[in-house]
Amino acid sequence: MNRTPVSSSNIRSIGYDQSLAILEVEFISNDVYQYFNVPEHLYQQFFQTSSHGQFLNDNIRYNYRYQKVS
Repeated sequence: MNRTPVSSSNIRSIGYDQSLAILEVEFISNDVYQYFNVPEHLYQQFFQTSSHGQFLNDNIRYNYRYQKVS
């Protein structure tokens, strides 16, 4: 999945697969997580927010199933 770099102290890049509704987040630590069944509008909000880490914690991390992929 292609990811786009973001300006964040904890997150390096994020990507989204619209056909599968999978959000992919690469952290500064090089860990990559995929979050499942994330609506596209939520990805758009996440991508455009001024605090990616806070948005992830508040809206995605505890609300969607996820797995570590690397």
